[in-house]
Amino acid sequence: MVSKYNHEGYPDPTPYEALKTERFSFRPFVYICSPFAGDVDGNIWKARRYCRFAVKKGYIPLAPHLLFPQFLDDSDEKERALGIFFGCALMSKCAEIWVCGDVISPGMNEEIQRAKRKGYRLRYFDSSFKEGE
Repeated sequence: MVSKYNHEGYPDPTPYEALKTERFSFRPFVYICSPFAGDVDGNIWKARRYCRFAVKKGYIPLAPHLLFPQFLDDSDEKERALGIFFGCALMSKCAEIWVCGDVISPGMNEEIQRAKRKGYRLRYFDSSFKEGE
C-alpha cells in the first residue's frame, strides 16, 4: 500500500485530488540526471526529490534510474547497457536535461556527454535546488 504522506510528513495528493484542484496544461518533459550507484537508497530518495522539484516547476520528470532498475540488473554489464540505451531514447523526447546533485557519477557523465553531442539543453542544480553550472 502506498502511503498518503511523503517523507516529510506532508500529505501527497492522490491523482483524483490533483484532478479536482489543478488545471492541467502543457508541461514539457525534463530528463533527471542524478547518481544511482553507491548509496542506492539515498540516491533514489534524492532522485525522487529532484522529480518532485521538476513537477513543482511545471515539468513532467523522466528519471530512468528510478524505473529501469526495477526490472534490469544494474550490476549486469549487458542489462546496464540496455538501461542506458533506454534512457537515451527517453532523453531524446525531453525539452531539457537537468543534472542534479553535488556529484557527477560515471553514468551521469555518459548522459551529459551524449546530451552535449546531441545539442540538448543542459541545466545544473545542486542538492539544494540552486541552479548553477
